[in-house]
Amino acid sequence: MKAAVSLPVLCLALAFGTGAAAQTEPRLVPPAALAVAPSPEYQAAMARWQGSLAAFANADRENPPATDGVLFVGSSTIRFWKHLAQDFRQSPVVINRGFGGSTMADCSLFARDLVVRYKPRHVLVYAGDNDLAEGRTPMQVMESFARFANTVREALPGARISYISVKPSPSREALLPQIRSTNAMIAAYIHTMTNADYIDTFTPMIGEDGRPRAELFLGDRLHMNEAGYRLWQSVIGAHVAAPAVLAVPAAALRPNP
Repeated sequence: MKAAVSLPVLCLALAFGTGAAAQTEPRLVPPAALAVAPSPEYQAAMARWQGSLAAFANADRENPPATDGVLFVGSSTIRFWKHLAQDFRQSPVVINRGFGGSTMADCSLFARDLVVRYKPRHVLVYAGDNDLAEGRTPMQVMESFARFANTVREALPGARISYISVKPSPSREALLPQIRSTNAMIAAYIHTMTNADYIDTFTPMIGEDGRPRAELFLGDRLHMNEAGYRLWQSVIGAHVAAPAVLAVPAAALRPNP
């Protein structure tokens, strides 16, 4: 099943909504419109992220990544994961395409530029909290993820797609209701897909008092410290298998959140 925005998405948004449906009317996007095109939004994003995209292009020229790898894409949480390849060394090829400050909307616009071109076997995306901080609704974040997944799935039908849940940063504690709603919507949407999974990093980052665990974050209370990345490695590692393991049927790999 393609990860196109469809009736199940609308139903999920209404079921899990925290006012999102009231804030913005759900938009059902035809599959043909989901491919990246030189739209005004795309051009604006290209201008905003010109430096990051140029850096990736230079890195590719100097050391072209092999295909069939594991690719992480998303915001600064991915960008700052400096030892990403070492943490997942069971995979021969690990590509980091995090660009700081980016949104799920940006990732959907650049799905071909930063994901499809590398032909990975497994794509893991972390984005969404910047969208919420900029005022987007959980519904809009889910729509952006659906566009991202649809673009990847159409070009790479055999690639596994994983969404890493929005983390509970202390500096964004006021957004916890929206973060929970976003995570729930995307997790439910992923259950309509094949060969895809939702990775819950949110739950282990919440303390017994129901608040974000400050000891997992740097002084800015937004980005993770080494303890936070160790926790992420332990949670995500179970989903990043060696190539031979990923060859088993998707139904056998799907977690039960």
